[in-house]
Amino acid sequence: MSSRIFQNVIIQMREALDRPVGVVDDQGFVVASSELAIIGSRLDDFRSFEVENAAQTVVTANRSYFPLNSGSGRMEFAAFAEGTDACSKMVCTMAAVAFNEAKNSYEEKHNKAAFVKNIISDNILPGDVYVRAKELHFVTDEMRSVILVRQNESTDGAAAETIQRLFPDRQNDFVININETDVAVIKAIPPSEDSEEAQKAAHMIEKALKEELGIRCVIGISTNARHLRELADRYKEAQVAIDVGKVFEEGKSVVCYESLGLGRIIYQLPTTLCEMFLNEVFKKNPIETLDEDTLETINKFFENNLNVSETSRKLYVHRNTLVYRLEKIKKLTGLDLREFDHAIVFKVAMMVKKYLDSLSTSKY
Repeated sequence: MSSRIFQNVIIQMREALDRPVGVVDDQGFVVASSELAIIGSRLDDFRSFEVENAAQTVVTANRSYFPLNSGSGRMEFAAFAEGTDACSKMVCTMAAVAFNEAKNSYEEKHNKAAFVKNIISDNILPGDVYVRAKELHFVTDEMRSVILVRQNESTDGAAAETIQRLFPDRQNDFVININETDVAVIKAIPPSEDSEEAQKAAHMIEKALKEELGIRCVIGISTNARHLRELADRYKEAQVAIDVGKVFEEGKSVVCYESLGLGRIIYQLPTTLCEMFLNEVFKKNPIETLDEDTLETINKFFENNLNVSETSRKLYVHRNTLVYRLEKIKKLTGLDLREFDHAIVFKVAMMVKKYLDSLSTSKY
């Protein structure tokens, strides 16, 4: 619990008070006060055993004390006001109410964030999600999206602070620092908003980090969760979006899980199965026998939807030259890219090869 929360309340109350007020911890040390000079000192008249179980204001020789609410069952803090008269007792009681409200609000916000972090990290049992959500007055069936921000370098928490400023509604949107490079944003998606709301937020984050901190990042966006218990799976989707995006969506800084297509399926296949597939497709010659010019021809052919005329125009070659190259590919691989079924097999094989290459590169 930060003493700044109590001090902020005192600052707001100070002009309306005619006597010093503040907060002490369970040892009697002042953690917040309208008299800044006594912060950190111990009040000699404080007796924890007298205040801890008190149901009303406790009056000592010099001050009035009132214990603040605590979820632990023991006193952690107490409000105090200078003086022992009825007015001092009333001021102390009213200050305690204000401190309790600030304390509860602070703890609820931070407990909610910790609760969400436990959900996405799979550190809470499914049955406990309902119980804890009820305790925290947490809406369980609100639509939410997970936006995972992965920085290229560590910023010692600066990125999380920058992102937090973009999402001021801390009761519905949660910015969670995962590790040195990853920050997760659990974004509430209002029913009236369109499906691109999370993408808009992701681009806003990317722009802020680049302009304010000068760092680049890759952002993965999950599909929408319709319930709190789905957040752990959505967090994994955002991770997959980043990992698969590096392989199949090169150059993209914002990658959506639902737009990964075949890449998402290939990513989940065992490497042995991928290698078997390549061996079966390229029985005549391995894919490595295709030179760079041939691979460029193939990629352009796919980019232009298997249209021979359009591809030849983009490659600045005669149509017959392209046909000759396609015949050469057919002889080398046994696949005629002008046939739709063969083209699909070849396209998937190229993606599988790219995936395997990325795995071998990441080992070094």
